[in-house]
Amino acid sequence: MGEALLIIDMSNDFVHDEGGLTAGKPAQAIVPYIIERAEAFIAEGKAVVVCMDAHEENDPHFDLWPRYNVKGTWGQALYGPLQEWYEEHKDHPNVFYVPKPEYDAFFGTNLDNILKEKQVDTVHLTGVCTDICDFLTAYGAYSRGYKTVAHAKGMATLTDQHDLFLNHMAAIFKTEIR
Repeated sequence: MGEALLIIDMSNDFVHDEGGLTAGKPAQAIVPYIIERAEAFIAEGKAVVVCMDAHEENDPHFDLWPRYNVKGTWGQALYGPLQEWYEEHKDHPNVFYVPKPEYDAFFGTNLDNILKEKQVDTVHLTGVCTDICDFLTAYGAYSRGYKTVAHAKGMATLTDQHDLFLNHMAAIFKTEIR
């Protein structure tokens, strides 16, 4: 079977210094690693899926968090070099963009269908935030029978919980940590 790389929530709002809910420098630091992995996956004929929060103006998430990733805004766009990478590769048959309404990239999206169509059995996780969307997407993958691999050098968060949640992924979802 196959493998897919998920690039989770690497938007301006989560990565740029002026983002609405930014992880800032730690998120910016992982961009080269994510691009390197994406290039390798494409070269090996594997799928790359950009999974992106996509919220309405009045989304209930804004009762908990500052306004972020509102559909069609600068904040929801992919961050800098990742946007450039995506523009260059978006027409490739193994590159996909999946807008998501919730933390888990599988919930309410066609991600599972894409992965099944590409005969994927192993999902590689990168992006932000380790302890929120990455963690819950690992659960979404695990609960659907996928093997999960978390790329520690390709994940970041806005809290101090990065290592704790990588350990939780390994313990709870049998995620391989690289």
